[in-house]
Amino acid sequence: MIGIEGAVRVLVAAKPVDFRKGMDGLAALVQQQLRADPFSGVVYVFRSKRSDRVKLLHWDGTGLVLIAKRLEAGQFRWPAIRDGVIRLTPAQLSALVEGLDWTRVRGVRVPRPTSAS
Repeated sequence: MIGIEGAVRVLVAAKPVDFRKGMDGLAALVQQQLRADPFSGVVYVFRSKRSDRVKLLHWDGTGLVLIAKRLEAGQFRWPAIRDGVIRLTPAQLSALVEGLDWTRVRGVRVPRPTSAS
């Protein structure tokens, strides 16, 4: 199955995009508007104006992967519309794609050990 695996960085484009764009159009948007590298392994998340659709763009080392999802009922929970990007954890991304409230997903912070015992 094609998907996103492992510990990856996730960046959400805060402004809605034209959902007619495919992987090349979204990669160009990442380069031109977000000033980022679409081939870096980061997962870029894009939202539609109606908030019921999401697209993920990811370079997996062999090619660009484009994943799209439309909710049949309801809307995805999105941050306020503004310029720039918002960083999510992989767990928050999973919740977002499932249509859940990703803002309630919090990672547990553990202090770095000072020695191995």
